Amino acid sequence: MSTEPLDETYFCWLYRQVAVDEETEPSRTYWRIFKKLHTTEFIWFIPKDDNRVEDGKDLRHEFIEDNDIHGVDDGWLHLGCSMLELIIGLSRRLSFLADGEPQAWFWHLMENLGLEEFNDNRYLDEDLVNEILEQVITRTYARNGRGGLFPLRKPNGDQREVELWYQLSSYVLENGQ
Repeated sequence: MSTEPLDETYFCWLYRQVAVDEETEPSRTYWRIFKKLHTTEFIWFIPKDDNRVEDGKDLRHEFIEDNDIHGVDDGWLHLGCSMLELIIGLSRRLSFLADGEPQAWFWHLMENLGLEEFNDNRYLDEDLVNEILEQVITRTYARNGRGGLFPLRKPNGDQREVELWYQLSSYVLENGQ
């Protein structure tokens, strides 16, 4: 195990779940945008979205088990769910529900948000990224989900009021995945 602080080691582990950490070409690395996602908490207020938060937080338990770590402070395990954890958790659910690899689904969700273009070679427009993340968290995206994780062509209701699981399911059904 690394001598890095637990959260930094965990962050690198999260990165490896969906990106290649051996890559050194800045146009193909995403450390800065991932750090922003990792330091932004997803706050849920739609009933049952807490289940998606738990999916994200479950990654911590997997990390601890994968790395045979003992004596982890309970406080760390109970911190809020980051946007990075949320998106990785959703990508795993998508992989299970619609096939495909979680890594591909992660990048698909990043594209839906307009965040896939922020590699380490490109200027990270903090204001724009903050605006996108706030839009997702506060659900100020369009009624059809555009601007959120799961945009739909023909939504059945206002997606801003629909729990993430049903948004995800509708997205999969509509896109024939």
